[in-house]
This record gives sequence, C-alpha cells and structure tokens, in this order.
Amino acid sequence: MGDILPEDTPAWQHVEDVLVRSVKAYGYRELRVPVVERTELFKRSIGEVTDIVEKEMYTFTDRNDESLTLRPEATAGIVRAGIANGLLHNQKRKLWSAGPMFRYEKPQKGRYRQFHQFDVEVFGYPGPDIDAELLMISARIWKELGLDAIELQINSLGTPGSRLSYRAELIDYFSAHAAQLDEESASRLERNPMRLLDSKNPDMQALIDGAPHLTDHLDSESAEHFAQLQELLQAANIPFHVNTRLVRGLDYYTRTVFEWVTDKLGSQGAVCSGGRYDGLVEHLGGRATPAIGWAIGLERLVELYRVCGDNAGVAGLDAYLVAVGDKAAKQALILAESLRDESPGLNIEVNLGGGSFKSQFKRADKSGAKVALILGEEELADRQVGIKPLRLEADQQTVAWEQAATIINSISGDV
Repeated sequence: MGDILPEDTPAWQHVEDVLVRSVKAYGYRELRVPVVERTELFKRSIGEVTDIVEKEMYTFTDRNDESLTLRPEATAGIVRAGIANGLLHNQKRKLWSAGPMFRYEKPQKGRYRQFHQFDVEVFGYPGPDIDAELLMISARIWKELGLDAIELQINSLGTPGSRLSYRAELIDYFSAHAAQLDEESASRLERNPMRLLDSKNPDMQALIDGAPHLTDHLDSESAEHFAQLQELLQAANIPFHVNTRLVRGLDYYTRTVFEWVTDKLGSQGAVCSGGRYDGLVEHLGGRATPAIGWAIGLERLVELYRVCGDNAGVAGLDAYLVAVGDKAAKQALILAESLRDESPGLNIEVNLGGGSFKSQFKRADKSGAKVALILGEEELADRQVGIKPLRLEADQQTVAWEQAATIINSISGDV
C-alpha cells in the first residue's frame, strides 16, 4: 500500500476533476457505497473460482461472527445498494462512484494492495447505444487529459445460452492439449474454461492463440448488437480493435466487453475495463435488469498522465507572498485574503515565520509558485506589490493592489 504525497496530489486532483466533469456532462450521478461488505456478496458476484476470491480478498470475522470483506471492486456493492434502496426496478440509472479497493496481490508498477478506482455503472438500457456512450465518455476523458497512447479493444460474449456450445468446445480443445496446461489452468478447465483465455503465462500463449473463437458461436441478436456497436463507434470516429480473446469468465456477463490498453506502463496495460453484466442484478436477488459499466484504475491513469499526458491542466501554486519587515509581515495575510476574494480559485501562499528576503525568495522558488509577490515597507506605504515571474523570463513589475490579481492570473495562464 502506498502514500500519495503532496508532490503527487495535484496530478491526482486534476485527473479526478476531469473524470467527474466528464461523466456529469452525460447526466451521470454519484453513488457512494461502503468500503466493507458481507463476504458472501463478492463470492456470489465475482465467483468463488477466481483469483480475487480464492487468493486476494481481505476477509475477516467481526465481533458478531459475521464474515466481512474490504471491497475488491465496486460493481457488486453498487448493485447491492441499487437493489436494497429500490433504485433499479423498472428504472433507468446512470451512476458513478469512486474510492479505494483492496486486493492482496503482488505489488507491481501501477498496482497496489490498496488501489483506487473510478466506476461508471448503468442500469435499464439494453441496446448498443449505451455501450457506445460509455466508450465515448472514456474517449473524451483521454482527449481532455491529452492521452493518445491508448487503444480500445472490444469483443462480444453473446448470451449464457450461446456460450454453452463454446464452453464445451473449449473443454474439448484444452483437454486434447492437457500436457501443455499449467497447474492453474488445469484446475480451471472443467469449472471455468473461459478463464484459460486470460492466462498471462507466456508458455501457453501459442496454445491459447489456437483455441476456438467465441465470436463464431454468437447468437443472432448478440451478433447484431455487436455490429451496431461497431457502427456507432465508427460514426463517432473512435478507433477500435476486435480482440476475440477478450473475455469474462462469469455467466452473468453478456455481449459487449472492452478494455482500453496502453504500452506505456509495462505489463500493466489495461487502464479501463468494462462490459455488460445483464445477469448480475438478478443473480444478486433483484429483477432481471440490463446493466453495463467500466472501471478505471486511478494509479495507472495518473501514471499514464504523468508519462504522456498534457500536464498543463495540473493546478499548482499561483503565487508566494514574500513580506519584508514587521509591518509588511502583518499586512501580508490581509493582502492575500483580498486577492483571494477578488479572484476565487487563486492559490497564494504567504511566507510565515519571518526570514530574510533571500531566504524567503528561496522558499518562493522551492514552493513551485508561478510568481513571487514582494511586499516591503515602501510597497506597503504606496499600497503596491512587486510581482516577479518565477517560471518565465520576464521582468519584475510593481502594481497597485487592485491590479495584482489580474496580473497574477495573466502570468499563471502563460506558464
């Protein structure tokens, strides 16, 4: 588990602001759910034959002898909340949620045991238009963050019924090559053969490449749904690649699945993953409800933003106010307040604790501020302030207090 330090939080805040602003632009509303849920919820939703449930969940028994789990993902809790609060039956819902998740797994670059996700979940929309809208939202997010090193991969899983024959064919195929299966794949062959297609074992990739394709087993309605989705994405100018090996192993996942992937983060290539789970609401005790969603791993997205995004959007300190002399030091807090009142959103740090002009100016430079404001006895007497750009090659100027906010904003916009 890791700390997010003050030097890192501006990038996090900017990415989170873009995410929230983007989903709100499409009419999505926030739902906040607990970090702790009953363990049974995740066993039923994720499936007991999964790495998450078998190896990765943080599960404990509380004082009432009830088994509880720190949430390893958000969708199950959102569905549980929707059923418990009557949000889903005969209703259409567009929801988003964000927060920490927990999985006990090997830490890697961009992956921690406490990690953060931003989730979008939609209920009550059966057609491919909502699938397309979710992908349009994510494409807009990448655009606003200045990310282009990211690719969309899509596939269709069809319906549980249409997957039965595919499942049988997979079992026959992998059984005929049982000697090439690793221990984990062999244990899952009968219980969940589609999970074998997810294997990251490089020794099995040639075998997986030769496996039957799910798209050859799609029912007619799923094939039409998938074709319409592709038409909508083409009309929206969103490039995509059909990846027939992109799967989900649980029966309530249906039709569309997708991932946004990048090659800029090493082995951790998936930045956003999602798909339809039309059977999950009913599986957890609600009425049959079409549903689809995606989740973004924030650690990975922030890292990708640092590597190849447009970092101009990261808000920092606009000004550091250097106060020379006792009278100026007393007035500095008042001046800073008046500037914040005049221009809400202006970030100004006032030098506190005294110090020589030289030492204060060093603090101003170290703070990362775009300008230093200089208030001495002479400036104080004339109700003026010196403004020295710290990140641009420009001369210092002295202006009236009433002009200072405008000048600071102008310089900040140029940095």
